[in-house]
Parts: sequence; structure tokens; C-alpha cells
Amino acid sequence: MNRTRIKICGITRVEDGLGAARAGADAIGLIFWSGTPRRVDVHLAREIALALPPFVSTVSLFVDPSPGEVRAVLEAVPLSMLQFHGHEDAALCRAFGRPYLKAIPVAREGDLLESLSPYPDAAGVLLDAPPADGLPGGTGRTFDWERVPATLPVPLVLSGGLSAANVGDAIRRTRPWAVDVSSGVEASGADGRPQKGIKDAARIAAFVAEVRHADARPS
Repeated sequence: MNRTRIKICGITRVEDGLGAARAGADAIGLIFWSGTPRRVDVHLAREIALALPPFVSTVSLFVDPSPGEVRAVLEAVPLSMLQFHGHEDAALCRAFGRPYLKAIPVAREGDLLESLSPYPDAAGVLLDAPPADGLPGGTGRTFDWERVPATLPVPLVLSGGLSAANVGDAIRRTRPWAVDVSSGVEASGADGRPQKGIKDAARIAAFVAEVRHADARPS
């Protein structure tokens, strides 16, 4: 049985990072882009990262950063992997001596393999919905999973609008190495709207359970 890896992105609280780990997440994502309420500064990111138990990876998410921004984070926070979610070129992505993921938005048109070709040394490709409402990711929107190539040169991390309601179908249709969720496991406020950056333990548990169910019953 193949085991789909799970990343819970947009962690902003120690308790949410620990909750994700206890639920079975393989990695958490820490966002260092200033354009989202899910952003963390280096002090909070370090606190979260140091609180995690063994064998839970920490992934830092950047959007078109300067080299200095990335280096400042790396000096302060123990990180396992970098994730670039903007228009970064390959030279920047590989400049820091760390494994990296490159996010590629999946539009209705365009060659995904061609978009990925400049990043042959990426640890994986993260396929996400196109940017919306000024956000490069974490939009809560899915994309057409039929657009995912049958074979990719690097492992696939599937993102974009995933939740417990659809992640099983997504896994069966795309066979990713890993799935990445943020808005789909966030808590709701009194007005019913998602609280960006605040995770819901029950939703994380339900998401993990659906991933494991899909792994156990692949067809």
C-alpha cells in the first residue's frame, strides 16, 4: 500500500502544529509572505518548529522573496525544505543548499511539463489552483485534476481547495506523493467564515482519516 504524505500548511500557532503532528501529518507549512494573515515572523516560526516532535518536517513558503529574506529565515528557523510559490527562477530556488518544492498554478491552458522543466532538481512539484483574490495559494479553490500529467519527472504534491470531502477522490484520480491543505482544515468563526491561520483539530483529523481511507482503498 502506498502511503500518501500529508502537509498541513499555514500553521500560525504552536498548538496547531502539535495537533497536526498528533493527527498524523508528515509536515507543516510556515508562510513567510506578508500578503496573508497566515504569515508568521521568524520568532513565532522558530517557536513552532522547535515544539514539533521528531520526524515531522517543517516547510517554509515564500512568494518572490529576495535572497536575503530567505537567508534570514534559514538563520533563525530550523527548516527541512523550502517552498517557492511565486515566479522564482530556478537559480534562486536552488541557491540555498536546501531541498525545495516549486509551486506551479494549473490553468486551463498551458503545458505543465514545460512549466516544470526549468526546475529539474526540485524535490517535488506542488500543483495548485491559479492565483485568485490577490493570493498565490490558499484560495480554497480546486483545479481540474484531469490536467495533471500521468507521469511527472519529480514527485507530485497536490494542493488547491482540498478538504476531507474531496481529498479521497483527488488521491484516487491523481496518485500524488503528497497532499497539501490549508483552508480546508481551518476553524470557522462565529460568522461561519474561515479563520485564516487558525486550524480546527477535528477537521485535520477528518482530513487525515480520508487520506488513509483512500490509501487503503485505492479504487
